Amino acid sequence: MNNTLKRTSFEFPGQTSLYHGKVRDVYTINEDILVMVASDRISAFDVVLPEAIPYKGQVLNQVAARFLKATADLVPNWIIAVPDPNVSIGLRCEPFPVEMVIRGYLAGHAWREYRDGKRQLCGVPLPDGLKENDPLPRPIITPTTKASAGHDEDISREEIISQGLVPGALYSQLENYTYALFERGTEMAARQGLILVDTKYEFGMRNDQVYLMDEIHTPDSSRYFYAEGYGERQARGEIQKQLSKEFVRQWLIENGFQGLEGQQVPEMTPAIVQSISERYIELFEKVTGDKFIKPPQGSVTDRVRENILGFFEENSRGTENSA
Repeated sequence: MNNTLKRTSFEFPGQTSLYHGKVRDVYTINEDILVMVASDRISAFDVVLPEAIPYKGQVLNQVAARFLKATADLVPNWIIAVPDPNVSIGLRCEPFPVEMVIRGYLAGHAWREYRDGKRQLCGVPLPDGLKENDPLPRPIITPTTKASAGHDEDISREEIISQGLVPGALYSQLENYTYALFERGTEMAARQGLILVDTKYEFGMRNDQVYLMDEIHTPDSSRYFYAEGYGERQARGEIQKQLSKEFVRQWLIENGFQGLEGQQVPEMTPAIVQSISERYIELFEKVTGDKFIKPPQGSVTDRVRENILGFFEENSRGTENSA
């Protein structure tokens, strides 16, 4: 656990800002390029947990890079290069203040709302008679606000447009991209014996064009079920075998934490940290079909810094033309 990347504070040539997000450290270079460092921090219920998870950042970064490459024909995306297992470098875009959440199944937050009696989520009606983890009649988009701090909030299509968060014509484009990306992700998951249950996408603008930003189809942004045995488990009312961060949320809930005021994060013992790390590696191997390769031991921080500097030295004339 000493070989984790918990937080970085580098200084690079041309650096104009540094933002520490929940799990990523984002460096802006010349107001044009982003260096996104995927740390080993882990968050749940919009709270960063106290212990870092070995290899988590590498899993997120490499899964996201793979899916961004596999969907580049559907929508332009921000990524330029992946110079380190924990780092992606790409184009700076102006983000929309909403996240496009899409759901194919009634799970997680949507199920908790449904269980409590709600039959409309983000303005989308839901039929009666559904059980937890049942497939929805068709995938639905349930957007959230994109909070800089605190909890994201559900919001409807109509509210997004009426509040001027995204113009109507552009929002329709985001919806079309979201459905197309989810369909591609569903197909890729099926080839690996998985069901893509739900996920979220973030978009931004650059030079009057919409770009897909950030990560996609990772365990932090998505939920996967194992396809084998799904129907049988559902018929028997059993818990679905899944690959996602939901198991972390469930562990927290069982130990009295849901991010509410006055609640304390339960102790993250070495055994808990190790089990979370193993689940992230399992997801990488199951989603990609590749063996997870752990980098040589040593300072992750030093390696990350050297690889970022090496990229900029090799591309000293700028990266815009390579986008």
